[in-house]
Amino acid sequence: MKKVIDVKNLSFKYADEYVLKAVNFSINEGEFVLLTGGSGEGKSTLIYLLSGIIPNLIYGEASGEIDINDRNIINKKVSEICIDVGIVLQNADNQIIEKYVEDELAFGGENLGLKKETIEQKISLISKIFKLDRKAVCRKLSGGQKQKLITGSTLLMGQKIIILDEPLANLDEESSIDLMRILLSLTKKGFTVIVAEHRIDLIKPYVSKILKIENKSVIEMDISTYNQEEIKRIIINDINQKHCKNPIFSFKDINYSVKDKTILSNLSFDIYQGERALLLGENGIGKTTLMRVIAKLNKVKSGYVSYLKDGEKTLNKPDKKWFKKVGVIYQNPNYQLFMKTVKDEIYFNAFNKDYADYIIKLFSLEKLCDRHPQSLSEGQKRKVTIATILAMKPEVLLLDEPTVGQDYNSLKKLVEILNKIHEETGNTMITITHDKRCAEALCDRALLLKKADFLIEGDKSLVKEYFRY
Repeated sequence: MKKVIDVKNLSFKYADEYVLKAVNFSINEGEFVLLTGGSGEGKSTLIYLLSGIIPNLIYGEASGEIDINDRNIINKKVSEICIDVGIVLQNADNQIIEKYVEDELAFGGENLGLKKETIEQKISLISKIFKLDRKAVCRKLSGGQKQKLITGSTLLMGQKIIILDEPLANLDEESSIDLMRILLSLTKKGFTVIVAEHRIDLIKPYVSKILKIENKSVIEMDISTYNQEEIKRIIINDINQKHCKNPIFSFKDINYSVKDKTILSNLSFDIYQGERALLLGENGIGKTTLMRVIAKLNKVKSGYVSYLKDGEKTLNKPDKKWFKKVGVIYQNPNYQLFMKTVKDEIYFNAFNKDYADYIIKLFSLEKLCDRHPQSLSEGQKRKVTIATILAMKPEVLLLDEPTVGQDYNSLKKLVEILNKIHEETGNTMITITHDKRCAEALCDRALLLKKADFLIEGDKSLVKEYFRY
């Protein structure tokens, strides 16, 4: 088989710290490759090297060879490399340029000089495959829909080597399986696909090769036995399920829409003080919108919303006092990191210095304290944003896809920390997740949003039913 990627004695370091050292591997045409490894081991770094983002856009020192189609791309321009290589990054927002979906899909093809008729045909096909409204405004899409959009935009460009960095992070299970099938079908047409991903249970049935980054090296794993037990593991909740009775939020016939699109319609439900509520539903159904309503970041068009603990009759405009009570973890950690060091970030709004130090120790962030937050891996950034909000000791904790970028061991530790803090503080915790590995362990009560006007309430059995295990 023809080698399309041949990596020889590749080493890379940021400043004085090596991330990869004397790496050697090859990938053949038509292979579907899973790139795996622990959080922060260097998966994104390797992807950036293969696509030319390093060293063109992110500084670092590389040595060795990366041959793509028999051409060494080390120190080549991104514009030269992208003829062969398409990349889908973890952070969808960083890749979206245009206002409307159809323009975003067309952008890459236009830059590559594809014919107008070809672009139009591909837009129609990709919009249908990914269930995207081509007239929709990009910034109004959910996190999962944005992930589908940038994946579709990359596929439209037609490069024969496609690299995806955690494409399943914000996708529901059905969308994840659909994407894997699409990628597998492309490999049968001569495309080469590389996916960096922690949700191994969803991707393993489709791949032909597994490469693991460990101790700065890349090792090819036995696909038949790799993580056979781990992919079936569900993190079990080790604290007693609560049955709380005192509402802290009450929603009565709430409605929310954007222009002519109804997102929430006549929904009524309560969130109870001290519970762990899990919010489930497919991509684009309105989960993040509902969480933003709870956080006072979105104002309902009509209906009655109350924050009952302090006797408020309505959720008015948020203020500094409100965000001392309510801590929000967004899907994109980059929106919440702005200080010069990790330590400064966690200290910034902390309950007090001693409590901040306690949180740092819980997350084992001591070695990262002097690092700039934006220099971290996506998984590390996620830990820092969660640690920063927990250090505030909020009464209400809102978590939108908190598990992004976490391998199984990191995820297990994260769940343990969230439940430990919940037990210690008695906070109310509301979580959105598509990650079945941890959903049950973060749940006392499940809320499944089926349609704009249809929400099902249940216990842990609803979680098992939704994820089908």
